[in-house]
Amino acid sequence: MKVALVHDFLLKLGGAERVLKVFSEMFPDAPIYTLFYDEEKVGDVFPAERIRTSFLSKYPDFIKKRYRYLTHKMPEAVEDFDFEEFDLVISSSSAYAHGIITPLHTKHLCYCHSPMRYAWDWSNEYRKEHDISGLKTWLYSPLLKSLRTWDKIAADRPTKYLANSRNVQKRLKKYYRADSDIVYPPVDCDRFRASDKHSNYFLIVSTLTPYKKIDLAVQLFNKLGRRLVVIGDGPHRKYLENIAADNIDFLGFKDDDTVKEYIENCRALIFPGEEDFGIVPVEAMAAGKPVLAFGKGGGTETIISGKTGEFFFEQTVESMEDGLARLLYNEKFYKPSTIRRHAKNFSREIFEKKIKQKIRSC
Repeated sequence: MKVALVHDFLLKLGGAERVLKVFSEMFPDAPIYTLFYDEEKVGDVFPAERIRTSFLSKYPDFIKKRYRYLTHKMPEAVEDFDFEEFDLVISSSSAYAHGIITPLHTKHLCYCHSPMRYAWDWSNEYRKEHDISGLKTWLYSPLLKSLRTWDKIAADRPTKYLANSRNVQKRLKKYYRADSDIVYPPVDCDRFRASDKHSNYFLIVSTLTPYKKIDLAVQLFNKLGRRLVVIGDGPHRKYLENIAADNIDFLGFKDDDTVKEYIENCRALIFPGEEDFGIVPVEAMAAGKPVLAFGKGGGTETIISGKTGEFFFEQTVESMEDGLARLLYNEKFYKPSTIRRHAKNFSREIFEKKIKQKIRSC
């Protein structure tokens, strides 16, 4: 069986790219199709010889670096890929990859991280985050309408959908009217060792963008004076550093080995945003560490209150403080071995087994 892989963009190494990495290792001969590729940032994981980029990648660099301005061309670009030679295509989609056109003999299994959020349930937040107002709104509104029309048509193209969580499964049903099976993303639990020892700091590992709600944690730890370590980078970093007290350390981007070390030595992981799944909390639990998470979205599917962590249910400093107080009170009851055992329900081995089952039934 000849297999191809498709991914929206290969411009950074995030959670979706970790899933693609597992797919690429499951199918080592499969080429990887993508709209844009940055070899400098992802080439160590996804070598250039496996990559097949869209016609958009032939545009001048000054345009590609502002790839969001090419949004109107992306549906055309993803439809331009040719899969005639393949028996199976697996798309890893958060926006466009599900919209590929495959021949009749080719099965298309779509692993969906989410329907295009800035076209559907995140459209208002996206406008605010990117300051789309005035003349920009006049340009953006018809583009949004066009994207929604294309996305709804393209939604019928996969042979089968796999959702990365119940959250995404509901979104697929609402916006695409599509049925799906849930296969949780793979977490490399064996990379981590569980321990009840810690260095008395709390940890955040995240891209630093407004919707991640890192500012809530900064405000809380400013108030409490406890040590908080933040690993990650992004457009919100400068703002967060400006409002943070001296007890909060921003380390920027760190490699996987360094992140692993910080996870294994933290007191607890803080996860203040709403995510569709959230791989980092499961990695923390694989290291036997409890997680304080916002009680909405993917965290509710991976964290067990009172056993592997705690929730707060409003994205306010007061609610988060209440959750942290409960976590510290229950700290003596948490068992690293129990937390780790729960994390292994989301292991790579289980993921691969389920993917192979879904391929057979596709």
